[in-house]
Amino acid sequence: MKARKLQVSVISDLHLATRACKAKSIVKYLKSINPGTLVLNGDIIDSWRFSRNYFPKPHLKVVRQLIKMLEKGVQIYYITGNHDEFLRKFNQTEIGKLKVVNQLILELDGKKTWIFHGDLFDHIIHKAKWLAKIGAAAYGLITVINAGLNLLLKPFGVKGFILYKRLKKKSSNEGRPTTFEKAIAAAAAAQNYETVICGHTHVPKDKILMMPGKPVHYLNCGDWVEHYTAAEYQNGKWELIYFEDNDEDTLADEPDIPDQKQVYQSLFKELAVANLL
Repeated sequence: MKARKLQVSVISDLHLATRACKAKSIVKYLKSINPGTLVLNGDIIDSWRFSRNYFPKPHLKVVRQLIKMLEKGVQIYYITGNHDEFLRKFNQTEIGKLKVVNQLILELDGKKTWIFHGDLFDHIIHKAKWLAKIGAAAYGLITVINAGLNLLLKPFGVKGFILYKRLKKKSSNEGRPTTFEKAIAAAAAAQNYETVICGHTHVPKDKILMMPGKPVHYLNCGDWVEHYTAAEYQNGKWELIYFEDNDEDTLADEPDIPDQKQVYQSLFKELAVANLL
């Protein structure tokens, strides 16, 4: 399949290093596009739940694919989010075609687009960060339960599903703009940005919000744990796309569990190195 040529692609909330991450789908999407610019809009690596014991091969393949894109000349901006906030101290750091930033302003066809993660407009993050972390832990627990349910139901021909996505859909309000959306659109309008793109909420949105004096194109590029969405710019316009991946195996990327021989080989190497110290 030939990769689609794009001017810009924006993806957020990959949450690498967690069981919720759908790494295989991410790699498929990245291989399906040929962008001039790729924007990683926060929560790419999940430092809140990071464990050195969990970073399976599919997650490493995401990193490798990003490196391949850099080698091909793709400009990649890594915008920091709340789950990878440890990178915020490296704002404006550049390594070849990779640049770490806290926000990004792109001028495309004479119009300005403001891109940032969005957590700065989330009052819970600032007033009760501990509560947000409890929510993240609960999310992880639901993910583990979800994977178990899918495994149990698969022999009965039941198609895999994402439990958290269904729970959120039942509790969400698709009516009027949320306080979060209105605050971001108002800030964009005040700075004369025609388009604003955020992530953070894991709720993909594409809408025009009327602010005093001007309309603002509000895009939430969604996430890659539930929705598989991206904001793409081509032919003079922004669009929210839903990546179709019907492979049930991507519903839960499991770590590669070594066999007994691999365990002994690893242990031998570890002890051999320890004896040399």
